[in-house]
Amino acid sequence: MSLRVPIRALTTAARSSLKIGLIPADGIGKEVIPAARAAIEALGSDIPKPEFYNLDAGFECFASTGTALPEETVEALQDSHCALFGAVSSPITKVTGYSSPIVALRKKLDLYANVRPVVSVAENAQEKPRVDLVVVRENTECLYVKQETITSTESGKEARATRLITERASRRIGRLAFELALGRPRQLVTIIHKSNVLSVTDGLFRETIRAVPRFAENGRYDNIQIEEQIVDSAVYRLFREPQIYDVMVAPNLYGDIISDAAAALVGSLGLVPSINAGDNFVMGEPVHGSAPDIAGRGIANPLASIRSAALMLRHLGYLNGADRLDKAVDGVIREGQVLTPDLGGSSKTQEVLDAVLKKI
Repeated sequence: MSLRVPIRALTTAARSSLKIGLIPADGIGKEVIPAARAAIEALGSDIPKPEFYNLDAGFECFASTGTALPEETVEALQDSHCALFGAVSSPITKVTGYSSPIVALRKKLDLYANVRPVVSVAENAQEKPRVDLVVVRENTECLYVKQETITSTESGKEARATRLITERASRRIGRLAFELALGRPRQLVTIIHKSNVLSVTDGLFRETIRAVPRFAENGRYDNIQIEEQIVDSAVYRLFREPQIYDVMVAPNLYGDIISDAAAALVGSLGLVPSINAGDNFVMGEPVHGSAPDIAGRGIANPLASIRSAALMLRHLGYLNGADRLDKAVDGVIREGQVLTPDLGGSSKTQEVLDAVLKKI
């Protein structure tokens, strides 16, 4: 099965070219984003002529220039049609002046949805996949607003973090989840929350999304089935019975964790793509991180970045090109002859890319 996520395409006029910003950023991003570019270039007339712009961002950029997200990068993206982001190496301890550029980009470009499909590749192209779900992650709020304080008390240091959940953000991420469900056979949305403990914040998220169908025109979502799961139970059931899920919608932190965990069900983070989507822009981003332990060794898996390119093109309405990328990746995985070490193989990044290009 090809990796199809039916998202309502951005409204675009006919183009003679497609302006694509490329932000490899850190680590293996520098290896997998060029692979995605090569795959896009192989599509020929199925998409407008691509024009690529190499842009800077990331921790390495911060170390050399003092800024993790140069204003020139933001301005270039605002003049582009879409973008691909590689990976960022964010330190686990506080570094004065540094903040994650991907989090900043999501806010600056209002990319409020992170859509992460997790689909296993069936041995036979005609068979249904064992895992076929989509995690829809709210992208702008929750603990990722990064409002933290630390104070000293008589008993020691005390750290606090602000968690933000708004009705507006919850409603629009819920609406996108329902739109996705409309195009899928099961038409099921599962709301992930922890409102048994966080009754105010998660309670607002849960209640707002449950109310989305009531405000839809002409009963648009009346046939969508709504279920819900407490987040810890959801993780347990994700591993025990992933087939119960279709579209999972979650606040920022839960969505991040669940989608990374779900990658284990299909073999590797190196297979799982995502897009950061807003109403006017889309940016593909492989779910894997910067993987500093293998950076520069030529063994990074390029398939998630190619699949992210497919998701990006699909969101822009270029369905034929997206299908060709998806089917090529599926074919390489199904044959199992040319795979990187994360999938049990011994092939190099370039060898996997070459195999995909042959199928495109």
